[in-house]
Amino acid sequence: MQQQARLDSVDALRGLTVAAMLLVNDPGDWGHVYAPLAHAAWHGCTPADLVFPFFLFIVGGSLSLSLGPRMAAGGDAVALRRTVLVRALRIIVLGLVLHAIAHWLMDTRAFRPFGVLQRIGLCFAAAGLLVIETRARTQWAVIGAILLGYWALLSWGGPSVGSLSKEGNLASRVDTALLGRFAYEFNATTGLGHEPEGLLSTLPAMATTLLGVRAGDWLHRGQRSRLWQAGMVALLAAWAWSYVLPFNKQLWTSSYVLWSGGWAMLALLAAHEFIDRRGGPALGRSFGLNAIAAYAGAWLMVCVLEGLRWGGPLYRVAFEWMLPITGPYVPSLAYALAFVSVWWVVVVWLDRRKLYFKI
Repeated sequence: MQQQARLDSVDALRGLTVAAMLLVNDPGDWGHVYAPLAHAAWHGCTPADLVFPFFLFIVGGSLSLSLGPRMAAGGDAVALRRTVLVRALRIIVLGLVLHAIAHWLMDTRAFRPFGVLQRIGLCFAAAGLLVIETRARTQWAVIGAILLGYWALLSWGGPSVGSLSKEGNLASRVDTALLGRFAYEFNATTGLGHEPEGLLSTLPAMATTLLGVRAGDWLHRGQRSRLWQAGMVALLAAWAWSYVLPFNKQLWTSSYVLWSGGWAMLALLAAHEFIDRRGGPALGRSFGLNAIAAYAGAWLMVCVLEGLRWGGPLYRVAFEWMLPITGPYVPSLAYALAFVSVWWVVVVWLDRRKLYFKI
């Protein structure tokens, strides 16, 4: 059974993921965030740590659903390669522009060359080219090579053999050599840096995207059972692997790839069954159709609020009145929910007017 190239479930899951990203990134008070909405300090995996890999997984699924049928129909590979690379470059450039604006308006310590959109662009390019140029068996081989190779690099590479500390691991050492003070974190005393979206850790993020490619192909072919089977296998393998290679979002460890990928497969299957097959409401679809625009717009909104010093007064006036009644965590969450709600209204308005911003 062949499925339509564009699935409402994929758009909805993408949209819910972006909404979750805004919820996690924009609390009213960073000192008071409920544990499920806070990233693990280092090792571990909270619900918040699943948001970014879910998005990359969906990027891969969307690429498979879009490019796969075109290649099967004899599409022009040269033109498709150009399309993939141009769009990837646009995503990367947008990320650089947003970081430049943040550096300018918010007076950050240093301009940050790497980031979320830059990683998405690199993964988009790699996965898109593999969809165009290779078959399933090769893609699985690439996934396996990345996961095992990255494990080997973290375990035996670098000056501190086997170290998975923030200062001693190989990925952070590469970040230090490549970025220096332009890394997200930089210790001027030790001269060591760390970049959560660094170059080396982008390799396993590409594996996450390729897992989405394979999942998208299964959906296209109507092979739904493959999703729950592979999802359960990935979760069990990740759980076992975590005893020797802990889950770690900032390093994007191989066990974390399988853990987040397994949950993403099960979430995609659930969304597909509920929305595409049973006609359930595609909650979040409007967010999904303007995903990058919503992310970029929310980023700019934060930059303006913080740059003009409006964020703190807004929070105090509109939300801190709750403190004597609820304590500090509820108003912090209420601010984040209000922030998401504003953008939910914006994307629904855009969707109703058929306005979709693509890059």
